[in-house]
Formats: sequence, C-alpha cells, structure tokens
Amino acid sequence: MSLKPASPSPDIVKLTNEGYEVEIRGAYLLISHVPYVDSSRTIQFGTLISGLKFAGDKIIKPDTHVAYFMGSHPCHKDGSIMAQIQHGSGTTRLAEGLEVNHSFSHKPDGGYSDYYEKMTRYVEVISAPARSLDSTVRAKTFRVIESKPEESVFKYVDTNSSRAEIEAISAKLKGHKVGIVGLGGTGSYILDLIAKTPVDEIHLFDDDEFAQHNAFRTPGAPTLDQLRSPPPKVDYLNEIYSKMRRGIHPHNYSLNASNVDHLNAVDFVFICIDNGTAKKTIVEYLETSSKSFIDVGMGVHVVEEKLIGIVRTTTSVPAKRDHLRTLVSFDEGDDDEYSTNVQIAELNMLNAALAVIKWKKLRGFYQDLGNEHNCTYSINVNQLE
Repeated sequence: MSLKPASPSPDIVKLTNEGYEVEIRGAYLLISHVPYVDSSRTIQFGTLISGLKFAGDKIIKPDTHVAYFMGSHPCHKDGSIMAQIQHGSGTTRLAEGLEVNHSFSHKPDGGYSDYYEKMTRYVEVISAPARSLDSTVRAKTFRVIESKPEESVFKYVDTNSSRAEIEAISAKLKGHKVGIVGLGGTGSYILDLIAKTPVDEIHLFDDDEFAQHNAFRTPGAPTLDQLRSPPPKVDYLNEIYSKMRRGIHPHNYSLNASNVDHLNAVDFVFICIDNGTAKKTIVEYLETSSKSFIDVGMGVHVVEEKLIGIVRTTTSVPAKRDHLRTLVSFDEGDDDEYSTNVQIAELNMLNAALAVIKWKKLRGFYQDLGNEHNCTYSINVNQLE
C-alpha cells in the first residue's frame, strides 16, 4: 500500500497498522488472507475488495456499501451460504489482472463512514464462522507489504511513520539527495539513519575496503568470510541497505580536486573524514556551490587508563559560514583535537545521531528553537552544548 503524503487516508493507514494485508490497485482497495468457510465446511482464505471514491488525489468516504470477493462464496459453519450478504455471483473483471467471483451487500444505517469501518465489518461477518471452527485463524497477519518503485524508495511500506501518524512530517525529507563522504564509524551510522528516511538518493563516497576493525564500529555484523575477502566499504554497506530501499549510489573512490564536482549530484553533504587536505577541498567547493553540509569529528584520548574526549557536530549553511574555520581544522590530524584514531561505536553512533538530528531540523522535521550550528558532547563531564 502506498498513499500520497499530500492526501493521506487515515482509515486505510489504520487497516495496515492493525495488520491487515492491504493493497491498493488503481481505484480498488484489497484485503487478502480473509478467512472464511466454504460449502464443504473447510476453512479457506479469500480477498475482499472495495471500489475507492476519490476527490482529486484524495480518498474520501465510500459511496457504496457493495464489496467484492475473490474465492468461493462464504458460508456458515454448517456449509450453508451466508444469504445475509449475498448479492451477485459470477466472474467479473474489475480491472486488468483483477477478477472477482462474488459481490456482497451489507448496508448499515447511514452507510459506512470510511473504508476502515466498511472493510472491518465485512471481514468480521465473513470470518466469524471460520473463527468459530478455529480461533487461531485471522485476517490480521502483519505480512510485509511490498512497495512499487514508482510509489516509494522503500521496498516495503514504512508502517513506522504511519503508525506514529507522522507521514506528512516524514514527507518533508522526500525529494532530497544526500551525500556521505567517508563511511567509517560515524559515516556508516549516518547511513543507517538516513537509509530509513524517504530521501530520494543517498550517495556514498569512500575508497577503502571494509577491514576487520570496521566491524567493531559499524552497524550490523559481517561474517568471517566477508572479512577474509573484504569488499569496498561502499559496496558492503550498499548491499545491506539496498535490502530495504532504493536510491543508494556507491562511489568507490575518494573525493579530491579532480572529482569534487561529483557532489553536484546531491543537495546536502555529511563530511565524515579526517584527511585535512581532502576536507578543505570539499568544504571550499560546497561553499562555492552554496550547498549546506555538516562536518563531524571526534577526539578521544586515554587519561589515567580511562577514555575522555569530545564529539563535535558542525553545521554550515549559506547564511552561516563564519564559525566553521574556528572549529574545524584542515590539518592532517596532529593539531585537531576532534581527530584521533580512537573510535568507539557508541560515540560514532552519538556523533551520527546528532548530525542527522540537525539535518532533520534544517528540513523542518524537528522544531529548531536554538538554531545552533555547532554542538559538542564532552564525555567525562556529560555535557552537551
């Protein structure tokens, strides 16, 4: 099922959230895996169908109480036909690839207020005899519903947003193309978070292999065989996240003066590298191109056999650039307090989360009253500022 965010239909979203196998085909709403009893008193499963009423691209109140069914005619548990809903029988083609066997009529006083009421009432009536024979059968299967490429970047429906009723807010992230430069600890966690948003494209830039140490600061768990023949980081991560979404573009090379213009393909960039020369080239290009970006950094040190350090997230937008060079070093690490080799997964996760939260603020997903452009977390004093 996929509904346009501009015209959500809460009643149909509710059907999906409650676990019904919902699908929309053109102007028809389908619920599959509806249990019923046939004439031989055997439990079967059929598909309940209703025509949809539209006002423009918005689904509105049903204009008919009639429903359709794919399967044999539902019966009572003794095998007699459910005459109270019987309307018509015979194969009817509603649309391309959509043929039904029966039509039903069950009209409450005043009709149905929405499709949730209509479909659940029909399911209740049709399924009651089956459930009296076997209480474990049900129409609510919570089966994963596949999304079509033209409907969503996700390969299955984002029921997380619909269950929380924030689809319209999540839609603010659509039509956006994001670049992640550097897929080490923090960059890989940024990908993990961005991949679960409806952005159109995610471009990954990194020329390193997925080495064994990466396994301990990256989401997921690679196999021993994968580490024996390490793939490029971008390919390894692309394989994981392409299982749930489309639009990931791996680029197995580092960015420099000769190819930094490849960032023209994106609207926003997360910079997650320590190389000062490359970072300077990227920052200058993004500033010249009037693109917004976030640079992340982490400095962790050993003091008295304990780790201390600071996690930094610095945002740069066309209207606010003057702070960047006082906070971000373009040296090769020796003089940058936010750039050392000690990396810990939970700090990478935190750095990524702070960066993505700020990006979502810029997109209007989260309210932003502070309008901060730099954020640091100090471990030993537990201070976020």
